[in-house]
Amino acid sequence: MIYSIEVKDLSVFVGSTRLIGPVNFKVQLGGTLVVMGETGAGKSLVVQAINGTLPSALHSEGEIKINGRRMNELSYAKRSSLWGRNISTLPQEPWRALDPLMRSFLQVKEAHRFVAQQSPVEATKASKHAFKTLGLRGAEQLFPNTLSGGMAQRVAFAAATAANAEILLADEPTKGLDAVQHANIISLLTNIPKQGGTLIAITHEASVARHLGGDMLVLRDGSVVEQGKVKSILDAPKDNYTRSLLDADPQNWPEHTTQKKGKLLLKATNLTISRGNKRLFERFNFKLHAGEKLALTGPSGIGKTSLLDALAGLLKSNVGILHMHSSLSKHCIQKLYQDPPAAFPNRVVLSKTLKDVARLHKTHWADVLGILKQLGIHPSLLDRRPDEVSGGELQRISIARALSVKPKILLADEPTSRLDPITQRETLAMLGRISYKHQIAIVLVTHDHNIAQKWAHRTIKLL
Repeated sequence: MIYSIEVKDLSVFVGSTRLIGPVNFKVQLGGTLVVMGETGAGKSLVVQAINGTLPSALHSEGEIKINGRRMNELSYAKRSSLWGRNISTLPQEPWRALDPLMRSFLQVKEAHRFVAQQSPVEATKASKHAFKTLGLRGAEQLFPNTLSGGMAQRVAFAAATAANAEILLADEPTKGLDAVQHANIISLLTNIPKQGGTLIAITHEASVARHLGGDMLVLRDGSVVEQGKVKSILDAPKDNYTRSLLDADPQNWPEHTTQKKGKLLLKATNLTISRGNKRLFERFNFKLHAGEKLALTGPSGIGKTSLLDALAGLLKSNVGILHMHSSLSKHCIQKLYQDPPAAFPNRVVLSKTLKDVARLHKTHWADVLGILKQLGIHPSLLDRRPDEVSGGELQRISIARALSVKPKILLADEPTSRLDPITQRETLAMLGRISYKHQIAIVLVTHDHNIAQKWAHRTIKLL
């Protein structure tokens, strides 16, 4: 039996504290392994350990073999020489994989040119094909910071798969994608094993796991609670935690309750917004009331994030009027960013960042800790830097930071896309309670129609 990846007794530590493990699995050449589990369970750390890219404060023990070769015995230089060619990674945060100073098309072209070692003509042709296949036409000359989350995910995917590496480690590859591109990426991922490659995919979506098939690991608190074939686990989970994870899918949530509208907080009249030379939308009209939960949906790249930026005063509209209630100050509108790592100073421990915000806005530290507790964040995580916690944990910490300011309007850009179904449900339920209690209006950007339908009072779809 030929195995692309063999992992034996893999554990990840911070100091002497075990975070993950022991984890054991084997993936055949042309096979698929799907990893599921709650936010913070350690899914991304397993992938980072395989790739040799753990944060500096962490270290791993155990044996990792790729094509029979012990990775633990290789120097960093030899191990990194495999990246892109033999083993490629699509990280959870696509912006971490993209050069902020390089246009999108050039990044993908360089991957074809220097990683896949294609000629300039071949690299250009292959990159054009990738942009067409991934629905990225028109994004060729855009820098990463001007891409939507879904577009950045697709550009990162194009770069990660340029060299057709034998092994692809995909961390939440469908996160932030609209329905069309969601299906497109799944189709591309399923082709990898069909073409003889090996896929390890992290996902919190049961539907994605079912489409990918193969073997599955279910992680909870760093330990494997269930292991076997995807179909067997999804059809008949043996562990209560796995069952609860599947039951928490948004399609199973109860319908929201209606509520009486509060005072008018925000009114947009004939709002027209462009980015660069691209007109995103025009003559947009809407009203937002206190305590209202509004879902904002639409295809990736249509302008949902830009609309939030306009409402937050971060982007000026070309035409139209944005009227705010006279009681609102500039701090009354808070935005949750789609890319939480970009919203935190990377070399500063999280507790200092949160304490600085609390001090600035005269918020009691006990209140901040109370919000963190409601979000399932243990205070010990605050002693770490942003890159030492999971994407889902960092997202919940960013929610706590925004709520600590006591906003009247919360603009949430895909705030649950990095969270497992259980944490999604708990987080949005908590936001709903806070919205009702404090009459906070929430504008939620989401690609999940079930979340929009089950959680929001009303939905606006941008076309």
